[in-house]
Amino acid sequence: MCRSPFRFSATDGVDKLLKLNKEWAKRLDQANPGLLEANAKGQKPQILWIGCADSRSTVASLDLLPGEVFVHRNVANMVPNCDPSSQSLIQLAMEVVGVKHIIVCGHTDCKGVETTLNNARVGGSLEAWLRNLRDVRAKYKTVLEAIPSFKERAEKLAELNVIEQVWNVKTNDIVREHMAKRGVQVYGMIYDVATGLLHQVDVPEDPDVGYYAVD
Repeated sequence: MCRSPFRFSATDGVDKLLKLNKEWAKRLDQANPGLLEANAKGQKPQILWIGCADSRSTVASLDLLPGEVFVHRNVANMVPNCDPSSQSLIQLAMEVVGVKHIIVCGHTDCKGVETTLNNARVGGSLEAWLRNLRDVRAKYKTVLEAIPSFKERAEKLAELNVIEQVWNVKTNDIVREHMAKRGVQVYGMIYDVATGLLHQVDVPEDPDVGYYAVD
């Protein structure tokens, strides 16, 4: 029987978490002298990461240090303009933190995407939230229905969702202002949970013609 690579199990408690934290803080300080002291004085990250809440898809894939990435995560990495959480975060990132790069990152094996493709009804707040992703599915219905494999169809919807969310970010008035004023860049990416690799998504420049540009 293979030993699990994970360090925290359902039978562990808060004492284990605190022990792991002490070990981590010690390693971090030893490997990066002065980092924690610098972070105590404030933050100046250059990247805003908008990602999924999935435990496997995190900013750890960038191999950067604490203090280098400003983070927002939710189910299926969505940035609807009606969502006060993501919109206030973007405003803070632009006007106060001053990030230069924004990454919208989806991932393979996304349960939000699979739930949407299966047209499963989950109820509650999640049901309301996934309506945003159902809108993406409906927009690209013809593209998705032409893909016979469910796995490949899910991967395509994850990619199309990233494209839509990048457009949502780029058409945000505050982001547009800082793109023009400071050269802020917005990227779309997909994280492969099986390989640990990030892949950049080709996002058409014009959202009005984007539907026709996506294969």
